[in-house]
Amino acid sequence: MAEESWHAARLIPTSGINGAEEQERRATSAVLAVMTAVREFGVAMTKPFGAPAGPIEAYIEVPFEIGEKRVFPDGLVRVCRGAKTWTALIEVKTGTNQLGKEQLEAYLDVAKAEGFDALITISNELAPMPGVHPTTLDKRKLKKVAVHHLSWTEVLSAAIMQKVHRGVADPDQAWILGELIRYLEHDRSGAMGITDMGDHWVPVRNAVEDGTIRPTDKGVPPVVARWEQLVRYACLTHGQRLGVEVQPVLTRKEATDPEAAILAAVGGLVEAGTLRRDIRIPGGVAPLTIEADLRAQRVSCSLTIDGPKSGRPLTRINWLLRQLSTAPAGLRLDTYITGTRAVCASALLAAVREDPAVLVTDPKKDIRAFRLVHSLPMGAKRGRGKGTFIGSVLQVLEDFYEDTAQNLKPWSPSAPRSRDLADEVAQEAEDQGVRQSLLSAGPSSQDGPERDRDDTDRTDLAKQPVAAPRPAPRPRAGAAPTSDSSSTALPGEPPLREGMRRTRVGFRATLRVPPTG
Repeated sequence: MAEESWHAARLIPTSGINGAEEQERRATSAVLAVMTAVREFGVAMTKPFGAPAGPIEAYIEVPFEIGEKRVFPDGLVRVCRGAKTWTALIEVKTGTNQLGKEQLEAYLDVAKAEGFDALITISNELAPMPGVHPTTLDKRKLKKVAVHHLSWTEVLSAAIMQKVHRGVADPDQAWILGELIRYLEHDRSGAMGITDMGDHWVPVRNAVEDGTIRPTDKGVPPVVARWEQLVRYACLTHGQRLGVEVQPVLTRKEATDPEAAILAAVGGLVEAGTLRRDIRIPGGVAPLTIEADLRAQRVSCSLTIDGPKSGRPLTRINWLLRQLSTAPAGLRLDTYITGTRAVCASALLAAVREDPAVLVTDPKKDIRAFRLVHSLPMGAKRGRGKGTFIGSVLQVLEDFYEDTAQNLKPWSPSAPRSRDLADEVAQEAEDQGVRQSLLSAGPSSQDGPERDRDDTDRTDLAKQPVAAPRPAPRPRAGAAPTSDSSSTALPGEPPLREGMRRTRVGFRATLRVPPTG
């Protein structure tokens, strides 16, 4: 027999799984055991829920009695550090099985009676909003015990990010965590992502296309909730590849009131026929906008980047083009000018590469921002795979980020350059129309290099035309002869050099002029 057909031994095998009950038991045992064995993974799974960073104890199918009924939660986790002890019950569902309200509320009663801190549920259901549980529970039972939900996609993402991006100190523990990842990625583990848009997807999609959709249609809220789950799933899978926490962007009102976010999304679907959500990638130049236009049958991913604060319009466009060397030719570029919110000009990247001026409508107006849009045909099928709506949304996000978004950097002004004082002094002297020696009475950072005053004066004045000396006045008859004042130094002045003369330029001021020869 050829060795290629042999199966490698695995720490957590997928063979022998018969039915959902065995699937849930094996998944629960595998996750809890790895949490106790790999410290970094255990802390990543429990710390967000308030557990201290201490040794983890884990048990499965722990029996409890509540009244006359005996219940068996799938697991129990206890973390102790010093005098603090944190305990949580675990309920797990795999495949398409959903969490039951009555079962969860019974576990909440057990946790309250035993003084436990939390109830953690794990299933393939994705919460429509962060912090929202997919199962509606009695709020009165949540006053003493906190309830948290994790999808299997979140568990898998936490394992991948810890092993691949953050690291595990012990090599053996890293191998154990890798075996858990292999198990959860296998189809038979029951840990699936979002695979369906729901039973209401096709009727709602057709109603939007026909223009007959109404806010009161019973299928609209489930489709909007499924859309939010899809965006959350896209954030998780994209974060696995990047090694960062990708999160949906929520307003303050949406974060505190998830129902308001669903109602706002319902309004956008009914009025414009679109499903839209922004996501934020740490380190990205701007949030990404994922949008599905059910009327145009297109899905798109876009971002808006601020343009340079200086330069002509063509200079700003070329700054962006240098960053789009790997972007597809079908990428759409929109421009926004200062003082307006509407799109000023639009063109495909192929046309802008040939002639950047196609985005310039008025050379006198500055381009303040650019919007980059990548779109694909929308899949119509409700499932997952080729030609499906889910597949097209995940594909447009991956393509846009890898080809365009990850290569963009925000504009920043150039660093200040050191000054050449000599050139600045010469320029200032030329602007003021004076000699360089007259700019300051003493040495200063505003002056150029020191030079001999007489040499400077001689060099500057040699370039100026010298007016012809006035003829000496005729002596009056009988007057005593006087000396030539133009060649005689005044009292207190240094003696004139040979060939120098004095010329009066004002009431008291005189100018010592070098010889012109």
